[in-house]
Amino acid sequence: MKCPFCHVDNDKVIDSRASEDGVATRRRRQCNACLRRYTTYERVERTTVRVVKKDGTRVPFDRTKLMQGLEKACWKRPITDADLEALVTEVENHIEANCESEVESRYIGEIVMEHLRELDQVAYVRFASVYRQFKDARDFVDELRPMLAEPGCAAQRAARSFSDGDR
Repeated sequence: MKCPFCHVDNDKVIDSRASEDGVATRRRRQCNACLRRYTTYERVERTTVRVVKKDGTRVPFDRTKLMQGLEKACWKRPITDADLEALVTEVENHIEANCESEVESRYIGEIVMEHLRELDQVAYVRFASVYRQFKDARDFVDELRPMLAEPGCAAQRAARSFSDGDR
């Protein structure tokens, strides 16, 4: 493994443990040349699932691209990197288990939104606004309406207490 700092291919593994519920192996390494430490992850090589985009083009599934989209949706939200890694792993496992060689991007988006809705409602609405290409505020309201109708919804309680304070 080449060191990401000095690019010398001479390191040793200091620590190795299962990660992401046994789906990956996390290895802590130390470069023998510059003595700096870094972390690598080892995963089983999977068959390449191709994503069919809206325009009909086909591209390989890319967990990094999915992670970047989630990081944007979760920006400044109380969501850890571990939460995002777990979500991406769940989506990846779901696709691997339920899809043959191709999956529509729409299907991936729906799975992600399902998980995000449970994780953080603000991140869910952010992701949905880009994924579903909201045009105006009415689209946001339409997306929020079912969440606000759920019993025990924090946003519903806040809206009620706000309107009660206006009286």
